[in-house]
Amino acid sequence: MTARDEIVAAARDWRGTPYRHQASVKHIGTDCLGLVRGVWREVCGDEPETPPPYTPDWAEALGEDTLLDAARRHLIELPVGEAQAGDVLLFRMGLGCPAKHAAIMTGADTIIHAYWGRAVCETSLVPWWRRRIVAAFAFPGAD
Repeated sequence: MTARDEIVAAARDWRGTPYRHQASVKHIGTDCLGLVRGVWREVCGDEPETPPPYTPDWAEALGEDTLLDAARRHLIELPVGEAQAGDVLLFRMGLGCPAKHAAIMTGADTIIHAYWGRAVCETSLVPWWRRRIVAAFAFPGAD
């Protein structure tokens, strides 16, 4: 099994985990960042930093690209068009807004993510989501 296969398998094991803001506990609760953090712990080891407490409207309230900046510190940025299974995608939910959502690609057209009102699920990377992608990243050692 390749590192990318391990990442996808780890992410898929989170399916069904209820959405819980700021959480990162498989089968108990997680948000989108918690999912990426949990997969990191499973495939990379200890987390490189602990995120500070954040409110559901943190991106709008701060107006800073906190999530994008953290991803650039710890993941390997790559061109969005080169993203593949096992890579992390970040999304802007509105034009000119900071990146606020994260997902892990499981295939060319599928992602796993957690969002308000839903358990972690694997969904199609439909045009609505594709238009909002702002950056793509590989986990360290993914290749």
